[in-house]
Amino acid sequence: MNWWQDMICYEVYPRAFADSDGDGIGDLPGLTARLEHIKDLGADAVWCTPFYPSPLADGGYDIADYTGVAADLGTGDDATQLTARAHELDLKFIIDLVPNHTSDQHLWFQEALAAGPGSAEREMYLFRPGRGADGELPPNDWQSAFGGPAWTRVADGEWYCHLHAAEQPDLNWRNPKVQSAFTEVLRYWLDRGVDGFRVDVAHALFKAEGLPDAGPGQHADPLRNHLMPYYDQEELHPLYREWRALLDTHPAPAGAVAPQDRVMVAESAVFDPARLSRYIRPDEMHQAFNFAFLEAPWEAAELRRVVDGSFAVPGSAVTWLLSSHDAVRPVTRYGSLARARAAALLMLALPGSAYLFQGEELGLPQVEVPIDRILDPLWERSGRTERGRDGARVPLPWTGEHAPYGFSTVAPDHTWLPQPDDWSGLTVAAQQRDPDSTLTLYRAALRVRHSHPAPDPTAPPTWLSAPDAPHLAFRRGALVCVVNLGAEPLHLASLGVPGRPALGSGPFDGDTLPPDTALWLLDPTAPAPLAESDTDDTRD
Repeated sequence: MNWWQDMICYEVYPRAFADSDGDGIGDLPGLTARLEHIKDLGADAVWCTPFYPSPLADGGYDIADYTGVAADLGTGDDATQLTARAHELDLKFIIDLVPNHTSDQHLWFQEALAAGPGSAEREMYLFRPGRGADGELPPNDWQSAFGGPAWTRVADGEWYCHLHAAEQPDLNWRNPKVQSAFTEVLRYWLDRGVDGFRVDVAHALFKAEGLPDAGPGQHADPLRNHLMPYYDQEELHPLYREWRALLDTHPAPAGAVAPQDRVMVAESAVFDPARLSRYIRPDEMHQAFNFAFLEAPWEAAELRRVVDGSFAVPGSAVTWLLSSHDAVRPVTRYGSLARARAAALLMLALPGSAYLFQGEELGLPQVEVPIDRILDPLWERSGRTERGRDGARVPLPWTGEHAPYGFSTVAPDHTWLPQPDDWSGLTVAAQQRDPDSTLTLYRAALRVRHSHPAPDPTAPPTWLSAPDAPHLAFRRGALVCVVNLGAEPLHLASLGVPGRPALGSGPFDGDTLPPDTALWLLDPTAPAPLAESDTDDTRD
């Protein structure tokens, strides 16, 4: 079994994690200084979202230099020290690769604008003449994921494609020069000790030949994503096989994992299990994000369907996540902290690996960022109807009674995004002192998970509940998980589930499990012996 098959990977959004120099912006030295929080939580790996130079038109995912470090986040030496410190703590270090598009300030795009139509420089991107009598209409009907056309016209009359913001021009992945350039980017970071890559928008690099129209309702139904001419093209897979071969063979520096132990994770918004499984074949990606689980409603039948579908392809490297820098935080999305805590125990009990987003372990809610502080381009691109993703990217609260809660030394109104005034009880310091806190729950859950691992992280759990039940109950190895998603209390005695209670997401009186509550039990008849460190951690 490979380490990544059942890893706990902690996602860091560096500008919102910890500020070391008092400018109100989280940075790499701040992350380095706080890595022990991630280690103490029980994580196995850190995934750091982009820290490259960027004009920040899309929170750092508009990259101006793939081998540099943004000046407000640190230096190349800071990145080296961060990687080394992670390895000292036995944390794997994974970074974001954003290959679908660059920033419009990237040298390649600036050269393309200067060179003009028909030039080799323009072939690095998707420049096309427009339609209409004077080329005044976009080349096709493609829509940006951020709203509006996926095309912008430049001064000489040509249009360039951008599936996201206009400041994020899409690269032309049919150009061998683009492919060669990214091979060198991969080598650069592997030489600096990173243990893997999360590949952003992994389903969108290649577009269909001829760039045909996509038709109406392009972003209305994610289940149709694989049918779009700008998503899920066949040419992706030979490319990812080349990248996988590079990861498996490129020499590793001291401290990094061996080449054959590296990991490559697809952020692929392909929801059809059979199509998604093609990204994670033995010679391509190791894993792909499970967005179906993230987006499932708080309903037993739907969650069970998603779990079953996730294991539908034998041998798949299954992943789970409840939150990310792009998603509404689970406390808000599910409607209560109780549900978010129960969902955490559900997720962490499942075989496979789990991704946590910073602040999830604190039970942070989504923040309604004041209109004058919104940074997400979704706000403007949607005609100011969608507030976007900033509410999940608010700086973490570490300590203290008032903002900025130890995140920075600047005045509260000068942090990268504003923090609420009522977060003093949600700080890391406050929750460390509280035996009933969400941080305490996550730490306890990860201790139990590590001491009672799934016998086979690629095998589905064994269901103990009926398909139409208002609750979920399953086992994997010695661990039994029961989640009450119904409106009525659940009597454990009537279920006949084995094991002794070990951890609960909320109150449990020995038999009655309230609504929106999860319970872990450890079965003493399971082959693996119980670890001495696993004490009864149920709440009463």
